[in-house]
Amino acid sequence: MSVIEKAAKRLEELRRAGIEVPSEAEQSAASGRLQSTADAAVALATSRVLQNPSANGASVVSKVPSSAATLFELDLAKLAKDGFVTPDMPRSRIADEFRIVKRPLIANASGKRAQPLKNANLIMVTSAVPGEGKTFSAVNLALSIATELDQTVLLVDADVARPSLPRVLGLPPAGKGLLDALQSKSFDLGRALIRTNVEKLTILPSGTPHANATELLASDAMVKLLDEMANRYSDRIIVFDSPPLLVTTEARVLATLMGQILFVVRAESTLQSDVKRALGMIEACPVKLVLFNQARTVAQGAYGYGYGYN
Repeated sequence: MSVIEKAAKRLEELRRAGIEVPSEAEQSAASGRLQSTADAAVALATSRVLQNPSANGASVVSKVPSSAATLFELDLAKLAKDGFVTPDMPRSRIADEFRIVKRPLIANASGKRAQPLKNANLIMVTSAVPGEGKTFSAVNLALSIATELDQTVLLVDADVARPSLPRVLGLPPAGKGLLDALQSKSFDLGRALIRTNVEKLTILPSGTPHANATELLASDAMVKLLDEMANRYSDRIIVFDSPPLLVTTEARVLATLMGQILFVVRAESTLQSDVKRALGMIEACPVKLVLFNQARTVAQGAYGYGYGYN
């Protein structure tokens, strides 16, 4: 491949990523008039992208048009090492377990019930108390759904008091996100979204901390935002990493707006009384799938997941 062809290819990659490419530069590279022109075109387009190395060696594309999502490269090798499902992972136990977890959720979201659910593609992942593995489960559920041929997934960091996704996924420091979208009608939600190198996975950060976060989540703005998110793309499933139910009020507010809830319980750890209290707070949600995290399997003496409907 010639230098000019490489330049033209690079310009096309930048354009697909949402980076504005000068038309005159694109034409020069395509026509092959001058090698220096093609090189300059790449330099000019690339100069519009600011890359900041993250803690795990990934990079973030931050200067993009207002309508385009930020780009972030997840460290898939690190995620796999930490026990997460990744697209390039060979068949594994964790991947198989989350195939089982996601299947009824996707079926409900796709309207494959006798009585279709309202907002069935809005799925909240929560627990009774901290330390149950809810964020681990939310991320794995989203990554597993992202492997589906007919679905895309938006992972929302709704734990607005103590966001966990930046730490777990190595995301950049907290920027604009969910709470910002609820405070301003003119806020461009597209600028807060983070596209990833997992093709069908997009992330929405929690946003700028706010003293009245609970009130924002309970507002009409939240109802309208969720309605737009739920109905704009028919193939999109939205997974919310929510706070624990017994610790904050935000989770209880979110639960009233969800179509499905994945309730994570750490086996042989969570008090039965806590589980009952927490489940009582989400009675209004039509579908609750209980996931037993770190449940010991009798046959293998290992730890995995168990499932059940409530």
